[in-house]
Amino acid sequence: MVMKTEERELNQLENQVENGGGGVWEYLSLVRKLKVRRSEIVLKHGLSILNDSGKRSALGPDEWTLYEQVAVAAMNCQSLAVAQNCIKVLQKKFPESKRVGKLEALLIEAKGMWEEAEKAYSILLEDNPLDQVIHKRKVAMAKAQGKPSLAIEHLNKYLEVFMADQDAWRELAEIYVSLQMYKQAAFCYEELILSQPTLPLYHLAYADVLYTIGGLENLIAARKYYAATIDLTGGKCTRALLGICLCGSAISQLSRGRNKEDKDMAAQELESLAATGLEKEYKQKSPAKLNLLSSALRSLKLS
Repeated sequence: MVMKTEERELNQLENQVENGGGGVWEYLSLVRKLKVRRSEIVLKHGLSILNDSGKRSALGPDEWTLYEQVAVAAMNCQSLAVAQNCIKVLQKKFPESKRVGKLEALLIEAKGMWEEAEKAYSILLEDNPLDQVIHKRKVAMAKAQGKPSLAIEHLNKYLEVFMADQDAWRELAEIYVSLQMYKQAAFCYEELILSQPTLPLYHLAYADVLYTIGGLENLIAARKYYAATIDLTGGKCTRALLGICLCGSAISQLSRGRNKEDKDMAAQELESLAATGLEKEYKQKSPAKLNLLSSALRSLKLS
């Protein structure tokens, strides 16, 4: 994750570079260090260095790093001819390099030659089965081809080895949700909450999935995770506040006919506080929609 100070420094350098104030190499180095995507600017200013023999030779060994950086940026911008030229230079310098081989495979993928790219990635994985980037490229290719089931297969195999990769768990959960495979998505979010119990995003996503699955037990659990989200965000999550109200209404409908003694007074108080919090939030930030919200809350018939 990029820190605010790093992002500020990057933006300042970017403005300086774009306005002709120099610092191009420093900017390109910072982009690599922070692993951020600024492909168009990298391509534009990286090429300005590579096309100037004096500036290029002044880089020393870093010249090859820049060729690699520009090649990737060019592929991101679909400037495939530029990418191919950069890769050819690297191939000539490092004919047996696996790193250059990875760039070649990326170029094949960028051209939309899926079968050839799949073969190239498989060969690379034979040499290095633990290459996370290649595994993730295979997932990306499956998604690009509209094959979510294949993407799920690749992600599950990947997570058998890299179980602590939170981004992969989240990606898998989102694919499951897109396919309405909510129970599988719930499992992914459970893994994420176990690894990062203080991150409200995972509690909120898990609550959404439980609410979508429905049923009294899941709704009660969803309400708890919405409440946890509110706690972790200091009461500043509008979606979680609304989630508690929606859960309360659904639970009330499913619990009709039960004895009044069975009703959870703490839960009723929580729903009331959530409704009050929502109205306060809308009053401050969107007063024009306050009446609409109040009408919606009344229709939920919170007990």
